[in-house]
Amino acid sequence: MFSPDISIPSETTASLLETIDILADVSSDVIMDSFQTTFDVDYKDDASPVTVADRGAEEAMRRIIMHRHPEHGILGEESGLYQPRAEYRWVLDPIDGTKSFISGVPLFGSLIALCRHGQPLLGCANFPALGFRLIGDGRRTTMNGVTVRMREAPSLEAATMLVTDHTDVWKHKDGPAFDALASRVRLFRSWGDCYGHALVASGHADVMIDPILQPWDMMALLPIIRGAGGIASSYEGGDPLASNSLIAAAPSLHRQVIKALHATPVRTDKRIVSAR
Repeated sequence: MFSPDISIPSETTASLLETIDILADVSSDVIMDSFQTTFDVDYKDDASPVTVADRGAEEAMRRIIMHRHPEHGILGEESGLYQPRAEYRWVLDPIDGTKSFISGVPLFGSLIALCRHGQPLLGCANFPALGFRLIGDGRRTTMNGVTVRMREAPSLEAATMLVTDHTDVWKHKDGPAFDALASRVRLFRSWGDCYGHALVASGHADVMIDPILQPWDMMALLPIIRGAGGIASSYEGGDPLASNSLIAAAPSLHRQVIKALHATPVRTDKRIVSAR
């Protein structure tokens, strides 16, 4: 589903994967130098936080890409677009989960994607404070070199569902329908940002919902989710690249999740439930 056949020439795959590991290693060093220390926090026009670690990690990765792959373009959260007409483009989010990072919470990661003609081919979610790294190519996903797969929950009632911030659902989507879905699952938690998608891809959770994202939040996650056997779609169930939202789920649950998120909620004496 939504997996175009845009492949990487085999002779370059090893070099690109080596670049990904170098980028993850170097950005980890920059980020961990600041984690759980005292530093200034600035706020962007959209009120999202940014730190010296965000900027420093992205700058370090950009320098490496320009040296190893000078013909490639770059889109980074902190420094914008470089060589916009390049066939290959790296998409970087140096710290996905900056709010966790500035709070001393280790559930943040660095997102690194390689795209060709706008389609993500390789994705890496690196978690420097936790010591693990997922890399996916849309067909296979590994965690620290070991293949991982999504688990198949038998029903929504047996599923673990995650979100970064449920108030974002109420701001941008149908809040009552989301709450009705959350009331149906076995476990609902806000283990969010890229960490939530990593839990789903590695078989520790079943559904991750992001009602609003930027391209650098999403690109690396798509090959990881699909490589682990999952479906990655927009909130409406379509192509996430044509939207600004992302839902990751195992095939057995994805259709049910989309249906529930767009059901008409009805109130009972005990709770809100979705009309079926």
